[in-house]
Amino acid sequence: MTSIHYNNHYNKNLKEFARNLRNNSTMTEVILWSNVLNKKQLRGYSFLRQRPVGNYIVDFFSKDLKLIVELDGEIHKFRKSKDRDRDNKLKEYGYSIIRFDNEDILHGLPNVIRTLEVFIDEFESKQISITP
Repeated sequence: MTSIHYNNHYNKNLKEFARNLRNNSTMTEVILWSNVLNKKQLRGYSFLRQRPVGNYIVDFFSKDLKLIVELDGEIHKFRKSKDRDRDNKLKEYGYSIIRFDNEDILHGLPNVIRTLEVFIDEFESKQISITP
């Protein structure tokens, strides 16, 4: 296996591009980050934003949850096939992907939080059941 696998598929070649994206976040990324995912606000789990994973940069990434959270703006309505291919590749790496429309963040943040909490509940129950 390559060393990229041992570092959660981190791609250092995309580091500068990811930094640029972090410095130019969308409004919905800022809302989700500052109100939900930053500083372990979501049940104590750590998230990174604009993280290089393989040949992609994902919006939000939790190593502990093996979770990628993607926010979809208008452009994603026209790239569903591309997004599906991307999601499939990320799933091959062992990650779960949750996608939200920007409208979900702007007008339904409590529902977004509930969706993430349900994922965490399911993740934690799986961890408990496989622990000897």
